[in-house]
Parts: sequence; C-alpha cells; structure tokens
Amino acid sequence: MNAQDPASRTASEVISGLITGLLIDGAWGESASGARFEVINPATEEVIATVADGGPEDARRAIEAAGCAQADWARTAPRERSEILRRAFDLVMARQGELALIMTSEMGKPLAEAKGEVAYAAEFLRWFSEEAVRIGGDQVLSGDGKTRFMVSQQPVGPCVLVTPWNFPLAMGARKVAPAIAAGCTMVFKPAELTPLTSLALADILLEAGVPAGVLNIVCTTDAGSVVEPWMSSGIARKVSFTGSTAVGVKLLEQASQHVMRSSMELGGNAPVLVFEDADLDVAVEGAFAAKMRNMGEACTAANRIYVQRSVADEFSRRLAQRLDILAVGDGLDEGIQVGPLVEPKALRKVEDLVDDAVQRGAEVVCGGSRPDRPGYFFSPTVLSGVDPSSRLMSEEIFGPVAPVIPFDTEEEAIALANDTAWGLSGYLFTRDLERAFRVGDAMEVGMVGLNTGIVSNPAAPFGGIKASGLGREGGRVGIDEFLETKYMAMPRG
Repeated sequence: MNAQDPASRTASEVISGLITGLLIDGAWGESASGARFEVINPATEEVIATVADGGPEDARRAIEAAGCAQADWARTAPRERSEILRRAFDLVMARQGELALIMTSEMGKPLAEAKGEVAYAAEFLRWFSEEAVRIGGDQVLSGDGKTRFMVSQQPVGPCVLVTPWNFPLAMGARKVAPAIAAGCTMVFKPAELTPLTSLALADILLEAGVPAGVLNIVCTTDAGSVVEPWMSSGIARKVSFTGSTAVGVKLLEQASQHVMRSSMELGGNAPVLVFEDADLDVAVEGAFAAKMRNMGEACTAANRIYVQRSVADEFSRRLAQRLDILAVGDGLDEGIQVGPLVEPKALRKVEDLVDDAVQRGAEVVCGGSRPDRPGYFFSPTVLSGVDPSSRLMSEEIFGPVAPVIPFDTEEEAIALANDTAWGLSGYLFTRDLERAFRVGDAMEVGMVGLNTGIVSNPAAPFGGIKASGLGREGGRVGIDEFLETKYMAMPRG
C-alpha cells in the first residue's frame, strides 16, 4: 500500500492500490478457481473492489505453508519478533489516514471513528511487541526437595484466526499480534464483507518483516470451505475466533476432534444499569458511548438499558436529545457521526426488532425508521416502555437502537442484567462506591464499565463468560493464549 499523503488521495485511489489476492507462503496470488467476489460500500451500495475468492485447495496450501514455517519461526529470537511488531505499529500509524479510508469505504463507520480504530489496532501491535520479550518461565523445587523443575513457555503452534467485519483492523491486530509475539504461524480468514482492511494489514506486516509462511491469508465467500480444512488438517493447534455464538459452538466441536486450544469472543447482550444516585450527565454520555460506537454494531454495545424508575423518563429524554442531533450519512463526508449498517440483512434485522418492540407497546422517543436515502441507514433510536418479551431484549440488536426499561430495586436490576445466556460486558452507573462493588461483583459478565461506556483497551484482558466465549485477548494474559507450558524435571544434586 502506497504511503503517500492520504490527504491528496481519494478512497477509490487508495483502494485501487491494494493487493486483493490470497497471501500464501509469502506470495500474493489468485485463488485456485480464479474466482473473485465483490466488496460493497454500504453507504452507496456501489462495488468498490473485487477480491480473490479462496476455496479448499487454497486453504490446504495455506495451512501447509504455516506448518512448514512453524519450527523456524518458533526459534526466532524474541527481540526479532518484537521489532517486527514495532515496525508494523509505526507503519500502521504512518498510514492511519489511508487505512481509515479503506475501512470506512467497506464497512461504513465515520472516518473519524475509523481513524480511532486504526490507532486502537496499532496499540495491539505495540503492546505485544513489548510482551514478546517478556515470555517467562520458572524454576521450582518439589515438596521433598529432591527434584528441580525448569518451567518454560513455548509457542502453541500454527493458529487458525477468524475475524468479524465490525472492527476489521482491530480484530485482526488483536489476534495476529500475540501470535507473532509468541512465535506462532497463522492462517487468517477475514470477514467476507470487509476483506480490504485485513489485506492492507497483511501487506504492512510483510513490509515490517514477517517471513514467508508465518502469516497466510485467505478471503472467501464460503467460510466453511476454508476453515473446515484448516480445523481438520491436524496441522493447526489453536483456533481464535470472534463472531456469533452459533458459529463459535460449531468451531469448538471441530476443535475437539484434534484437541485444539480455543479462544472464542462470541456474542453479547450487554446490560446498562443506571441507578437514581448516578450523575445523569455521566450516565447519558456513558450509555451513548456504549450504544453508538460503530453504529451499535459491536458485541460490547449496550443492548438493554435499565434505569431506576425515578429517573427513567429524564434519562430517556436526555439520551434522545443526544442521539437526535447526530449527523447521519456517508462516513467519508465531512461531519458525519453515524454511518450505515454493514449490509441489507443487518438493516432488515434492526427494522424488524424495532417494529416488534413497537407492536408490543414500546414508544419511539426518537428515530425509529430508516431515512429516505440510498445506503443501509437506520436513524439513531430511543425506545421507552419496552415490553420484556420484545425480541430486542434477547437478541443482539447490532444497530443504533437504545431500549430503555425502568426498574425499582437493586436486586431487580441485578436479576434483569443477568437474565441472559451471554456474559461479555455490562455497564454500571452510580455514585455509591459500595453499590458499585456490590453490583459489579454480581453482574455475570467478563468486563464491567463503571461510570464509563468504554471497556476495550489493549492493556486489558478482553473477553466474556457463559455463551460469550472462552479465553482473553489483550492485557498481560493475552499472549498466554498462544503459549504452552512445559517443564523439565531433574534430580537435585
């Protein structure tokens, strides 16, 4: 990707300079079938690029390349792996504008938000560049003092990485960076809807010095035809997946056949609890951030907003005022704050969920429909008086819709928050410190935002419980997911 000043280049010029083939064993090329698929701009519904469409033969070559490269890559000095990631961090930040143009064009988020994601993604590269040289071990004595144990950590081996469309650069970096740091080779399948950002990242990593065969990337319109051969190959030793719980369960079933290490960041149904003692200005801004990041297309997005009854009407009014003034449009345009949803299916789902809630008695405080314009847009929406049986209470909305539901007691709020199969993130707004710890401890989630709507950070262990997944990404434990522990026992002299 050309590093020319992005201010002098349009999105189409940046995209036209991308390599859009498959990356296997260090070489870019077409798929075995020669097929390609189209990438659509969700704001304009126009084709912006075509990408090589991989299949089973391409998958086989990719996993074999990763397997062949594993031993040499595992022996690479930690400092060398660290410096590759640091160079990649510098390259990503130097091309922040261009990467943001690509991301906005293929998935719709406003350009300012896309630039924020580029910086967020780059931090994973920098964070794990520092973790690469801190992979440790231990030395311990047996209880009877007769045996010495030398404990070490080694790369788990070739990894299958599968990422979603909603944060195409951050999710790629969050998986690729610890794998590189740990000394693992990879086969990587980006989302069909947003392959261009991932291809740009792969090109940057090659430029940063990732050797042939260490990172192999296969885009496809038929995920099963690529991922299933990887999972059944006997070469892959780990799978890291971000996406729906249904697909995660299927991958776990496949992983069990070869007892593969598994990391799963799956669906969410995040509750927001706003107590009457909360600072309402802080609570509204926090709920806004938790709801509207990425147009609500995030597993951590606020899905159910529970507000203590005495302040529920005022909270709904303020949140509606906050959302109603947002500028909706093509994310490449100046001043736009809300872009389109990613595809027609996503738009139809949000429309259906809102219609269902309204039919069950919900009141539309603002928004509630799609604007009359091309693209997959839905107006930012606040619903009050939502019936608990409404579908959007039990399904991920994945759109800019905020249902507000009143509660009376702390016990009721905790019960409502935990009444879901998912447990990724939750949010809590109160000025009572004892309540903050009490309720935060009781919430059945992997991450709690206390008086904040943002929980994601490369320095923190991201992940959930229950149907929201296994393992953690980021933080000091993030690299452990890519390492095996081994010890050598020897008699003590």
